[in-house]
Amino acid sequence: MKSPTSSACGGDMPWFRLAFRPAVITDLRVADPAIAQRLFDKTKWLASNVDNLRHEPVAADLPGIHKYAVGDWRIFYSIDRTEQLVDIHHIHHAGPTQPTRPTRP
Repeated sequence: MKSPTSSACGGDMPWFRLAFRPAVITDLRVADPAIAQRLFDKTKWLASNVDNLRHEPVAADLPGIHKYAVGDWRIFYSIDRTEQLVDIHHIHHAGPTQPTRPTRP
């Protein structure tokens, strides 16, 4: 059986399978149902666009872990190209970021 393919950008690229760590269920419980669905849909989108994206590393001391922003939320994941698998490790609400301003004396 062939893997599903995406014809984005004119080529037939295989979709990567998705795996979710157990904690992701807990991560999504705090989200509004519409946001949780949006985040879940975005994980499917990530799996179908692995070769079209630049994967932003989380930190130098966490090789292979990437993050993707969806509004104020972050999806943390790794990619196993041999197994064609996107492993979702954690989904976190980062909250809006406020630029820090120097305080005046």
